[in-house]
Amino acid sequence: MPNLNAIKHYLTTAIWQENGPVRSKRITLLRGLLILFREASDPDLKYRAMGLVYTTLLSLAPLLAVSFSVLKAFGVHNQLMPLLLGVLEPFGEKGAELADQVIGYVENISIGVLGTAGLVFLLYTVVSLLSIIEECFNRIWRVEASRNWIHRSSDYMSVLLVGPVLTVSALGMMASMGNNALVQKMIALEPFGTAYYLAGLILPYLLIIAALTFLYIFMPNTRVNFGSALVGGIAAGLTWKIGGWLFGIFVEKSTSYNAIYSSFAIILLSMIWLYVSWLIVLLGGVVSFLYQYPRYLLHKNKRPYLSHRQQEYFGFLVLYLIGKAYREGGPPWTLHALADEIDQPWESVRQVLQCLNKAGFVIAIQSEPNAYLPSRDLETISLKEVYIRLRALDGQEQAAFRPENEEAVGALANRIEVAAMAVLEGQSLSDLIQPPARKTQDGPEAEER
Repeated sequence: MPNLNAIKHYLTTAIWQENGPVRSKRITLLRGLLILFREASDPDLKYRAMGLVYTTLLSLAPLLAVSFSVLKAFGVHNQLMPLLLGVLEPFGEKGAELADQVIGYVENISIGVLGTAGLVFLLYTVVSLLSIIEECFNRIWRVEASRNWIHRSSDYMSVLLVGPVLTVSALGMMASMGNNALVQKMIALEPFGTAYYLAGLILPYLLIIAALTFLYIFMPNTRVNFGSALVGGIAAGLTWKIGGWLFGIFVEKSTSYNAIYSSFAIILLSMIWLYVSWLIVLLGGVVSFLYQYPRYLLHKNKRPYLSHRQQEYFGFLVLYLIGKAYREGGPPWTLHALADEIDQPWESVRQVLQCLNKAGFVIAIQSEPNAYLPSRDLETISLKEVYIRLRALDGQEQAAFRPENEEAVGALANRIEVAAMAVLEGQSLSDLIQPPARKTQDGPEAEER
């Protein structure tokens, strides 16, 4: 089938080579969908979603207990049931039964009688769940360092104490507005009645989008733009609602599960829905990341690969930018700033920086984040030495194998190497930043001044 082969070739190869401005939006969207499909098929993301299912089930009771106690202190704990019913809506009638069981279990937990050790363990379980969620988002955002325990405890506890109160209070206020006499009179009039009805339909979508947007901003240990988080929240929120509707249909048709698993069917279905939900939430984080850093849409692989020519070019470019900033007295470059400047993924720039650092051309300043400076005087950094080190970026140089009947090929390779060395002979990083022609040209002018 030539058509299928052509489509396969386009999706796997040709689309990643197109850079035309005419169809750039279509190509960008299609690349994004392909990357999402790649991420959804990635075992690492699947295993993390499975791990979050286990952690959620383990931490669900402590999490609800802490939230319930906070809501009870503010007198708004009665609004927790509608929130649970909204989350468990895909289970239909079974969702209401499950919500009743959860609320009954949580009400029986008395935090006051747990004691100091029990309370500490309860809070530790909740903080551990949030720290695992943070780690998953840090992986998506390529963040290597997580929050320390001091920041985790303060940030997480502030969310646990303030978040439930604001969310449930907003739900209670919106519900009480419907019982207000003035609001009822306005609803009786058009177009206010239709607008109120449409607001009731849209409100669940807005709440889930707002919650996911906050999650994408707060959880990664890096700065996330509000627009990027909102795009990810909209994508994940709408997908979650559509997935809930489809899962509800599946639950209605799954009579065979009840016959086989009996009372355990609701547990099995809840674990499946938790897995699907976490997978959607993590993929929404991928959407947010790609929207903020569209340069990752240019690469087919998750870890971008640099050719030898790109290694040499970006190696000289990074060294040039670091040396120029140092000579002009500007602020030193950081990894992310260099990636933004040359429009390349962090992994590629980090690979080049590690090579330059290991070779002794640049040093990393211990700051937050790390910044880079030339390790020695610019005149002493030989471009020929830099070229040799960049050629061996992927590993140690090995002697070339030259069969006797291919001496012509070996001679050609030697001529290419000699020509490259001749171009770089006697040049330093200082010459690259300010060529000798400019130095001699600027010299008389400086003397006249």
